[in-house]
Amino acid sequence: MSQTKRPTSPHLQVYSWSLEMALSILHRASGAALTGGTLLITWWVIAIASGPAAYAQFSDIMGSIIGKIILFGFTYALMVHLCNGIRHLFWDMGKGFELEDTHRSSRLVLISSVILTILSWVIGYGLI
Repeated sequence: MSQTKRPTSPHLQVYSWSLEMALSILHRASGAALTGGTLLITWWVIAIASGPAAYAQFSDIMGSIIGKIILFGFTYALMVHLCNGIRHLFWDMGKGFELEDTHRSSRLVLISSVILTILSWVIGYGLI
Protein backbone atom coordinates (compact mmCIF):
# COMPACT_ATOMS: atom_id res chain seq x y z
CA MET A 1 0.00 0.00 0.00
CA SER A 2 1.13 3.50 -0.76
CA GLN A 3 2.16 5.66 2.18
CA THR A 4 1.17 8.98 0.59
CA LYS A 5 -0.93 11.17 2.83
CA ARG A 6 -4.11 12.21 1.10
CA PRO A 7 -7.20 13.90 2.46
CA THR A 8 -9.96 11.50 3.41
CA SER A 9 -12.50 13.51 1.46
CA PRO A 10 -12.39 16.45 -0.96
CA HIS A 11 -12.76 19.89 0.52
CA LEU A 12 -12.95 23.49 -0.69
CA GLN A 13 -9.20 23.79 -1.17
CA VAL A 14 -9.24 20.97 -3.71
CA TYR A 15 -11.94 22.37 -5.99
CA SER A 16 -11.62 25.43 -8.15
CA TRP A 17 -14.47 27.83 -7.45
CA SER A 18 -17.17 28.26 -10.03
CA LEU A 19 -20.30 30.36 -10.16
CA GLU A 20 -22.43 27.23 -9.88
CA MET A 21 -20.60 26.18 -6.72
CA ALA A 22 -20.99 29.64 -5.19
CA LEU A 23 -24.72 29.67 -6.04
CA SER A 24 -25.19 26.29 -4.43
CA ILE A 25 -23.68 27.61 -1.22
CA LEU A 26 -25.63 30.88 -1.55
CA HIS A 27 -28.86 28.92 -2.00
CA ARG A 28 -28.30 27.11 1.30
CA ALA A 29 -27.23 30.30 3.07
CA SER A 30 -30.28 32.15 1.76
CA GLY A 31 -32.49 29.37 3.08
CA ALA A 32 -30.94 29.84 6.51
CA ALA A 33 -31.37 33.63 6.22
CA LEU A 34 -35.03 33.13 5.36
CA THR A 35 -35.44 31.37 8.70
CA GLY A 36 -34.25 34.53 10.45
CA GLY A 37 -36.56 36.57 8.22
CA THR A 38 -39.47 34.40 9.27
CA LEU A 39 -38.69 35.34 12.86
CA LEU A 40 -38.82 39.00 11.83
CA ILE A 41 -42.22 38.47 10.22
CA THR A 42 -43.39 36.73 13.38
CA TRP A 43 -42.15 39.65 15.47
CA TRP A 44 -44.00 42.05 13.14
CA VAL A 45 -47.30 40.13 13.47
CA ILE A 46 -46.95 39.90 17.27
CA ALA A 47 -46.19 43.65 17.41
CA ILE A 48 -49.34 44.38 15.39
CA ALA A 49 -51.41 42.19 17.69
CA SER A 50 -49.86 43.68 20.85
CA GLY A 51 -50.94 47.22 20.16
CA PRO A 52 -49.64 50.59 19.04
CA ALA A 53 -46.72 50.81 21.48
CA ALA A 54 -45.25 47.45 20.45
CA TYR A 55 -45.77 48.24 16.77
CA ALA A 56 -44.11 51.65 17.19
CA GLN A 57 -41.10 49.95 18.76
CA PHE A 58 -40.90 47.47 15.88
CA SER A 59 -41.25 50.29 13.33
CA ASP A 60 -38.52 52.33 15.00
CA ILE A 61 -36.08 49.43 14.92
CA MET A 62 -36.89 48.30 11.38
CA GLY A 63 -37.00 51.90 10.16
CA SER A 64 -33.42 52.55 11.25
CA ILE A 65 -30.48 52.14 8.88
CA ILE A 66 -29.55 48.79 10.41
CA GLY A 67 -33.16 47.61 10.20
CA LYS A 68 -33.36 48.59 6.54
CA ILE A 69 -30.11 46.77 5.79
CA ILE A 70 -31.51 43.66 7.48
CA LEU A 71 -34.76 43.95 5.52
CA PHE A 72 -32.86 44.50 2.26
CA GLY A 73 -30.76 41.40 2.99
CA PHE A 74 -33.92 39.43 3.74
CA THR A 75 -35.45 40.58 0.45
CA TYR A 76 -32.30 39.60 -1.47
CA ALA A 77 -32.18 36.19 0.24
CA LEU A 78 -35.82 35.65 -0.69
CA MET A 79 -35.22 36.55 -4.33
CA VAL A 80 -32.03 34.47 -4.65
CA HIS A 81 -33.79 31.48 -3.11
CA LEU A 82 -36.81 31.97 -5.39
CA CYS A 83 -34.79 32.32 -8.60
CA ASN A 84 -32.45 29.45 -7.76
CA GLY A 85 -35.45 27.33 -6.76
CA ILE A 86 -37.01 27.92 -10.18
CA ARG A 87 -33.73 26.80 -11.77
CA HIS A 88 -33.84 23.66 -9.63
CA LEU A 89 -37.37 22.97 -10.86
CA PHE A 90 -36.06 22.94 -14.42
CA TRP A 91 -33.26 20.65 -13.35
CA ASP A 92 -35.83 18.32 -11.75
CA MET A 93 -37.47 18.11 -15.19
CA GLY A 94 -34.09 17.12 -16.67
CA LYS A 95 -33.49 20.43 -18.46
CA GLY A 96 -30.52 22.76 -18.32
CA PHE A 97 -27.74 20.31 -17.44
CA GLU A 98 -25.47 21.21 -20.35
CA LEU A 99 -22.40 23.16 -19.25
CA GLU A 100 -23.31 26.32 -21.17
CA ASP A 101 -26.89 26.10 -19.87
CA THR A 102 -25.71 25.95 -16.27
CA HIS A 103 -23.45 28.97 -16.81
CA ARG A 104 -26.28 30.91 -18.43
CA SER A 105 -28.82 29.99 -15.76
CA SER A 106 -26.35 30.90 -13.00
CA ARG A 107 -25.87 34.37 -14.44
CA LEU A 108 -29.63 34.66 -14.91
CA VAL A 109 -30.27 33.76 -11.26
CA LEU A 110 -27.86 36.43 -10.03
CA ILE A 111 -29.10 39.15 -12.38
CA SER A 112 -32.78 38.42 -11.86
CA SER A 113 -32.46 38.25 -8.06
CA VAL A 114 -30.75 41.67 -7.97
CA ILE A 115 -33.38 43.16 -10.31
CA LEU A 116 -36.26 41.66 -8.32
CA THR A 117 -34.80 42.90 -5.04
CA ILE A 118 -34.38 46.44 -6.32
CA LEU A 119 -37.79 46.36 -7.98
CA SER A 120 -39.41 45.19 -4.73
CA TRP A 121 -37.86 48.07 -2.80
CA VAL A 122 -38.72 50.65 -5.46
CA ILE A 123 -42.34 49.48 -5.60
CA GLY A 124 -42.48 49.19 -1.80
CA TYR A 125 -41.44 52.82 -1.41
CA GLY A 126 -43.97 53.89 -4.05
CA LEU A 127 -41.37 55.23 -6.44
CA ILE A 128 -43.13 53.62 -9.39
